[in-house]
Amino acid sequence: MRILTFTIGCLLFGMVHAAPDDSRATEVKLAKSLIDIHNDRLDVAMNEVDSVLRVNPNYKLAQLVRGDLLMAKAGAISSFGNAPHAPGDKIQDLRDEARVRLQRAQSQPQTQYAPRYLWKLNDQQKYALVVDTSRSTMYVYENVNGEPRYVTDFYVTIGKLGTEKLASGDQRTPIGVYFVRASLPKKQLSDIYGSGAFPLSYPNEWDKRNGRTGSGIWLHGTPSNTYSRPPRASNGCVVLNNDDLNRLAPYLQVGITPVIITNKMAWDNRQDDADRTALLHEIERWRRDWASLDTAAYLKHYAHNFASEGDNYAAWAHQKEAVNAGKSWIKVDLSELSLFTYPDQPDMVVVDFVQDYKSSNLSNHMKKRQYWIKKDNRWQIIYEGSA
Repeated sequence: MRILTFTIGCLLFGMVHAAPDDSRATEVKLAKSLIDIHNDRLDVAMNEVDSVLRVNPNYKLAQLVRGDLLMAKAGAISSFGNAPHAPGDKIQDLRDEARVRLQRAQSQPQTQYAPRYLWKLNDQQKYALVVDTSRSTMYVYENVNGEPRYVTDFYVTIGKLGTEKLASGDQRTPIGVYFVRASLPKKQLSDIYGSGAFPLSYPNEWDKRNGRTGSGIWLHGTPSNTYSRPPRASNGCVVLNNDDLNRLAPYLQVGITPVIITNKMAWDNRQDDADRTALLHEIERWRRDWASLDTAAYLKHYAHNFASEGDNYAAWAHQKEAVNAGKSWIKVDLSELSLFTYPDQPDMVVVDFVQDYKSSNLSNHMKKRQYWIKKDNRWQIIYEGSA
């Protein structure tokens, strides 16, 4: 009897062993049960599903597979989730989850490569997250001397209507570079958020510039009666099961950890070395030109479509000329520099650093964020403000 032909036929090969973490082990067990069903080993499949449900009794996908197995033994079912009176939308959600789970169970993360988004991590950023929405997967990377090294990955749920968030209430997940803003414990939340929540910095500066609205995009868990949710089931948040959220929590630093959300992972940033080197050189030139009080040279680093917290290029240039005219000397030092390429904007990079500014009549110390864009083979700043 072949009851799961919708995906299993093309996913039988390349199954990997379970990763050390429990969620991947559960995923692999469920995938094995589906393959056993495909191969008519129904008793073996039932044992696999039962072992999953003993640990996670609220796992709806596993419950559906077990129900199919019972009906298959009676000859009463011919396709996955084809039970009488089953709600079609709910069954399709679980079919989608089964497909994604199978894909994850049979694939190995490309641990030998770094995602191209993480050009440079600063010393304070111990970890970075990259969410590949096309694979319902969140990757965790450790900062090893400024370079990312794969640690683990988790199955995640995104917005009901996919990605490219534009407006409040559109049930989409944003694409971009964000940071963890807060940590909210379970006791402060309703049950829908599960074991905790970590709000993200949506809308970021680029979102606001492009008129995107809304808020409340969080990393959070699942309700107490739910083990996991289908790939597209949230109102825009990135959702993990509660056990996985608890495993993720130690990697997160409020105000520090970057979370890059992309439509599709771009692997291996070695091809970007020349661009990264050129940008680092341009950032240093920007710093030197500012410190030299050569305002004309300094302003050449800013694009004419530059904007900063309400100021356009003309207003920015006028203000800088006036300020610098009252200085006899300036010293600028940068530290804790990080670089993140922007998903779906391959020639734009988010640059964060700590700026130590001293001058003849003013000193300050602040975290700053810039957006640099490469146009006509030249890097220029299109946004600058506090981080």
